[in-house]
Amino acid sequence: MTTIGLIGSGNIGSTVARLAVAAGHDVVLSNSRGPQTLQNLVSELGPKARAATPAEAAAAGDIVVVTVPLRAYRDVPAQPLAGKVVIDTNNYYPERDGVFDALEDGSTTTGELLQKHLPAARVVKGFNNIWFEHLRSLARPAGSADRSALPIAGDDAAAKQAVTDLFDSLGFDTVDAGPLAENWRTQRDTPVYVTPYGEFGVLPGTPASAQVVRAALVAAKPTVA
Repeated sequence: MTTIGLIGSGNIGSTVARLAVAAGHDVVLSNSRGPQTLQNLVSELGPKARAATPAEAAAAGDIVVVTVPLRAYRDVPAQPLAGKVVIDTNNYYPERDGVFDALEDGSTTTGELLQKHLPAARVVKGFNNIWFEHLRSLARPAGSADRSALPIAGDDAAAKQAVTDLFDSLGFDTVDAGPLAENWRTQRDTPVYVTPYGEFGVLPGTPASAQVVRAALVAAKPTVA
């Protein structure tokens, strides 16, 4: 089994951790407030989980999930992530993160920002287009007729395959949206963002097949010229 490092243990991070432990993976959780603040979650998850600092979680993970507010992406430790597959869940919300001119004018994407900050890592965008409760409720075993798919984007084929294998173990199929430069197709206010899986705030959610997700990615339109 794989060890999943988590830099950030909020809604998405804790949900990924729960799915990973259920699939038999080990998880190393971290946040900006210190390992002591994660003891309740670690106790809930059981012996396959432990709390650590972000640098320790980065070093421990075979795959590392970066799930922090975009405004904090520069705080992610770069050195221990060298050579690692990194899943970037970040979304850009100017009201929370402040204004990023390069995102406003479309000259880069959130995934490319993190890749530039982590030049020796292999960044794959994922988990950013689904409400965390739907991520939890829609996981299904491989082969299930009502299995949902999640989009990914990245520049490294082997890294994307590693993420595809991880998603499969967690209960989801994968649709390749292309390179990191195309991860704008999965961002806020695009067709694949949240709505294919059901209404935000409403459970249990609606399964979204690979065909549905692929069509939503194709339907995305750039917000800037």
